[in-house]
Amino acid sequence: MRVLVLGGDGYLGWPTALYLSQAGHDVAVADNFVRRQYDFELGADSLVPIESLQVRVETWRQVTGKSIETFIGDLCDAEFTYQMIKDFRPEAVVHFAEQRAAPYSMIDRKHAVYTQVNNVVGTLNLLYAIKEIDPDIHLVKLGTMGEYGTPNIDIEEGWLELEYKGRKDRVLYPKRPGSFYHLSKVHDSHNIEFACRIWGLRATDLNQGVVYGQQTAETALDDRLATRFDYDAVFGTVLNRFVIQAVLGHPLTVYGSGGQTRGIIDIRDTVRCIELACDNPADPGEFRVFNQMTESMSVLDIANTVAEAFPGTATIDHLDNPRVEFEKHYYNVTHTALVELGLKPHLLSDTLITSLFDIAKRYGDRANLEAMRPRVNWRGAGERR
Repeated sequence: MRVLVLGGDGYLGWPTALYLSQAGHDVAVADNFVRRQYDFELGADSLVPIESLQVRVETWRQVTGKSIETFIGDLCDAEFTYQMIKDFRPEAVVHFAEQRAAPYSMIDRKHAVYTQVNNVVGTLNLLYAIKEIDPDIHLVKLGTMGEYGTPNIDIEEGWLELEYKGRKDRVLYPKRPGSFYHLSKVHDSHNIEFACRIWGLRATDLNQGVVYGQQTAETALDDRLATRFDYDAVFGTVLNRFVIQAVLGHPLTVYGSGGQTRGIIDIRDTVRCIELACDNPADPGEFRVFNQMTESMSVLDIANTVAEAFPGTATIDHLDNPRVEFEKHYYNVTHTALVELGLKPHLLSDTLITSLFDIAKRYGDRANLEAMRPRVNWRGAGERR
């Protein structure tokens, strides 16, 4: 299968491209490298050093003999997007190419507007390109479990069977996202569902939980194939951040009581889920939603799990929560579709956490401790903590 991975230079896009290439697919990646620019803006680089995309692709060719084509450009540039689809002629497009951090979107007006324009306009350009060039392309779009918020009812996989005043209908699950970033993902979902319903496109929306881990079998083949390991309070996912804080002797920073519950998933399961979605495409006109997570834990439970696995002393520091969210809530998520397609989940284990400790120890001298303190306050535009 010909698969185009958008955002293929990123934390998840790069290992996904390698995994699909190793599995025998004909893969291309596209990126505009803006994620690397955020590092300069925020003063926090990936803990694990990462090579340029050109070096990564050449290393993959040297190690495996397999080639990955590259497209350098921005989805917000419609001309580039159309030409890329025409040139590569993908059967599936995997779309990671968005600003992905809730805190980044909440810094101030400028970052909120940038996040929404970048994410929504880029996806709209992609939808039009698919419609006009090859409507049979299967769009696999990375959403987020954060689209749902924390409703006081079970979270179904994208759709809800509703009965009201004696009448029944199937509607998109109501969503109450918690940031301008999460809102941009909701807008994407509605735009994609509309395109499927009106134009007959086919799409799978993957509402992904918080990803942890840094290595896959493919990235471990050579240090030059490594993917990002973000640890800062803006882009660092919670478990990865706790691991680095423990190794550096820094308190694990839990916001509020830590009762907030999150869906989580191992990076190795993320890449497998993408393959399962590509291998089993949605039907023409179908907008399909999978909840891409394997288990759920509270933030405090995640911190305690890391602290207990750490061979030294790890303390937990409860900070004032900079976000506006329930700190204790109901959270029951349906996530069966990917398992039914063949996913065999890696559940969080001490072995995985120990391997992350080793990575953090190896590169600990690259960490900026100040970058791990929360600086963005949801309650005031532009306020920093």
